[in-house]
Amino acid sequence: LLSLAVLTPAGSTSAAALPLVINTWAFRTAAETAWRVLESGGSELDAVERGCGQCEIDQCDGSVGYGGSPDESGETTLDAMIMDGNTMEVGAVADLRRVKNAIGVARKVIEYTKHTLLVGESASLFAVRMGFPYEDLTTQKSLSLYSEWLNQSCQPNYWKNVVPDSSKSCGPYKRPEEVTYKEEQTVSQRSFHNHDTIGMVVIGVSGTVASGTSTNGAIHKIPGRVGDSPIAGAGSYADSTAGGAAATGDGDIMMRFLPSYQAVEYMRTGTDPTVACQKVISRIQKYAPKFFGAIICANTTGSYGAACNKVPGFTQFHFMVSSPLLSQPTEQVVDCI
Repeated sequence: LLSLAVLTPAGSTSAAALPLVINTWAFRTAAETAWRVLESGGSELDAVERGCGQCEIDQCDGSVGYGGSPDESGETTLDAMIMDGNTMEVGAVADLRRVKNAIGVARKVIEYTKHTLLVGESASLFAVRMGFPYEDLTTQKSLSLYSEWLNQSCQPNYWKNVVPDSSKSCGPYKRPEEVTYKEEQTVSQRSFHNHDTIGMVVIGVSGTVASGTSTNGAIHKIPGRVGDSPIAGAGSYADSTAGGAAATGDGDIMMRFLPSYQAVEYMRTGTDPTVACQKVISRIQKYAPKFFGAIICANTTGSYGAACNKVPGFTQFHFMVSSPLLSQPTEQVVDCI
């Protein structure tokens, strides 16, 4: 297939049609998979689960699924969530180990528990009870990434105000006797060429909304770190009375603002999806002007939009859209603000 790209000027309004699949980044096979599920009569939740699950299989850009983003101990762990906009139920897993299909496990949290979020080893045990096999999430690529990082004195990392100096050497780190706290304003290591979470919103012909995310998190993260992806309202949010949204980028910053929830609430008041996305990005900019991030938004009529924060190396955001108005899942581009 030809790689289609449509440049969407910031602030423009998309044509509305249902059903709709929209997902972060140019993850084409994820969009195609989700669309096929809808075409074959599957539910919106099915489409989200299968679409994001396709990215887990494909190891999309190394930032989704197994074999990517090793943490400080060299282990790959997974975060995922799925949300039903009809019932407002959420299933999520974080710090999932040795199980590849993270969003599949998240779906089982909805179906077989009264909980919302399971984490760590206990999440893995739950997955096995649900029939998922234990599998090694480490690959030669992730081992290579880990070795290269160690050889670079563990740079970059996520520590601050510790000894030894985390900007020059590896740990183990500890709290110093006397602390002089310093703020670090650094641009994220990620860029357009180092993608992030898959976030997906699916809206059915009747306006029913579902959303989901899947990621292996920040590369070289401190073990136990959980980002925005599995947090309802941060990684994604779905409400069949208003719309859906999904975020991608520096989760440690973005999760503090619940951007997906905020975008949906803007759309609830009648705000155009593109404007809703832009307002969310602008809000975060006030506190973290150099953050790396983007968000997709769609309302229940099928109108959609996206926005991103402009930083060096990241001036446009690519995302996928599938709708009856398009002959095939289509890559679209929006200029960052």
